[in-house]
Amino acid sequence: MLRSSRKHGLRSLSILPETSQVKIDISKSATFVYFRFMQKSENIASLRQLDILKHGRTSGQLRVGDLASRFAVSEQTIRTDLRQLAARGAVERVHGGAILPSSVRHIGYDDRQALNSDAKARIAMRTARLIPQDSSLFLNIGTTTEAVARALRHHANLMVVTNNMNVANIMAQNETAEVIVAGGRLRRSDGALVGDEASATIARFKVDFAIIGASALDQSGDLLDFDAAEVRVTQTILQQSRAAILVADYTKFSRRAPVRIASLSEIGAFITDKGPSETIRSFCADVGTQILVA
Repeated sequence: MLRSSRKHGLRSLSILPETSQVKIDISKSATFVYFRFMQKSENIASLRQLDILKHGRTSGQLRVGDLASRFAVSEQTIRTDLRQLAARGAVERVHGGAILPSSVRHIGYDDRQALNSDAKARIAMRTARLIPQDSSLFLNIGTTTEAVARALRHHANLMVVTNNMNVANIMAQNETAEVIVAGGRLRRSDGALVGDEASATIARFKVDFAIIGASALDQSGDLLDFDAAEVRVTQTILQQSRAAILVADYTKFSRRAPVRIASLSEIGAFITDKGPSETIRSFCADVGTQILVA
């Protein structure tokens, strides 16, 4: 005999032989079907993400619109894929898409400007609070140090020495600031001044604060960059300052670069937008480097 019943909001079908009763719970069957559907959807997304990475290795860049056309999905789906890949460290998000991380090649300047710009602004404002009026400081190359320069435009009577043409132009808006630009070879891609001439200019000064950025932060506590000529200038900046501040957003935690700048043990304060790993926190605690999360 067949009987349909509803109990606790669940519908079931019962087959009632004389000696036993067997029930098929439709709600459980629906749950199983839904689970299999979601599992299949996740598998499709995973396969698409693998194909996205393969495409990135051959093309060198991943643009949302191009990928949406290539895989016949919406741009929102591609953004979700890129966000998930970035969370795993497989790609780095840039304006309009993503790139594959490289240990030997830096991200382009325009992409670096757009990358995590809100976090860089918060880091910059937190850094500016550490700098008193009537101070002298170095600002080196990087989009985060440029954000710091913007945050310092209303500080009075600063002396700013920089090997960054963009920083110089920003600080020129502060009418009370004295701006000194290092000599050296101009790197047109980002306005950097590098080389022995830049180091020689910086070596003539002894300032209160060095505010530096870095391209990567290794789990050993080393600050890393891509350009050896740029690194030599930054090392001179650290040597010629009374206190050193590192400004770096969380994307630097998973990035790699080949040239060592210095150790976090040489830095007084590390200002970032998210807490670093337990390894880095322990290292900073051991060497006395203060971590400030903006």
